[in-house]
Amino acid sequence: MVEFRLIKQKKPRAPMNRTLVLNDADRARLTPRLLNSSTLKAQATPPVGTIQGNCLAIAQHLPPAFVDLLILDPPYNLNKCFNGRKFSKRTVEDYTNWLDEVICSLKPLLKPTASIYICGDWFSSASIFTVADRYFTVQNRITWEREKGRGAKTNWKNASEDIWFCTMSEVYTFNVNAVKLRRRVLAPYRNRDGTPKDWHVTKQGNFRDTYPSNLWTDITIPFWSMPENTMHPTQKSEKLLAKLVLASTNPGDFVLDPFLGSGTTSVVAKKLGRKYLGIELDEEYSLLAERRLELADLETDIQGFSDGVFWERNTLSIQPRPNLGAV
Repeated sequence: MVEFRLIKQKKPRAPMNRTLVLNDADRARLTPRLLNSSTLKAQATPPVGTIQGNCLAIAQHLPPAFVDLLILDPPYNLNKCFNGRKFSKRTVEDYTNWLDEVICSLKPLLKPTASIYICGDWFSSASIFTVADRYFTVQNRITWEREKGRGAKTNWKNASEDIWFCTMSEVYTFNVNAVKLRRRVLAPYRNRDGTPKDWHVTKQGNFRDTYPSNLWTDITIPFWSMPENTMHPTQKSEKLLAKLVLASTNPGDFVLDPFLGSGTTSVVAKKLGRKYLGIELDEEYSLLAERRLELADLETDIQGFSDGVFWERNTLSIQPRPNLGAV
């Protein structure tokens, strides 16, 4: 078993710091909830929850064709440390071969109508397309603005990431009306009778609900004042995952994330009424996921998603709703 690292705080947290951390009581309470390969053998139906272990090994113990949506967010082809575990940058060929092994292990779990989203940065995207095109139908590539991060003195600042949208076949779920984006209207055109043309008047301003594109500029990376924030170094936001889950599943569908991290995919799936299974190698991150799932029973909101639409960054915060922080 890998030892978890306790976070030593040299000074009290700032009053607005809402980063989720675990204490010993949390760990003692949540550890029995974690699933493992031995417990899977006794289950006749796909398990719901968090499995702590290696996804390549765990996949061998899961039933075939039960997954409606696969969220694949593996380590990017970078030098990165995850709670003491190091993932080292590889050649493009080696990373491609590793990703091929991952997808080959997971593909038998997918339904013929399943959708797949594969996350990566500019460097790993070459490998992602090569492997995805080999096993799936590549439908699109989403690019989302990652506004957080330092600049580079000898290169352009890396301020975006990609999500490749793939399907098992040409028969798949895509709920376009569930993922509309509410934008401010700067030039409010009107019909001849003076009524708004495809936009709405509110006390906070004029807004239009638009169909989603493959360029997303409304995502906020979780940070210390957001209640969903954890110490995971590459945590995705609930808002980002909610778009994928709402677009490509229906209530009751099954969502699998084999590189769960601190649990965002499972938390979003639970809040949106989907079944979920997350696999995570690190025990501490697995326990963080379980703690977030526990808290999801009390707080069902998804930051930046309200009234059935996604809001542009920094626009929903003007609405009189509690604990929203930045959109």
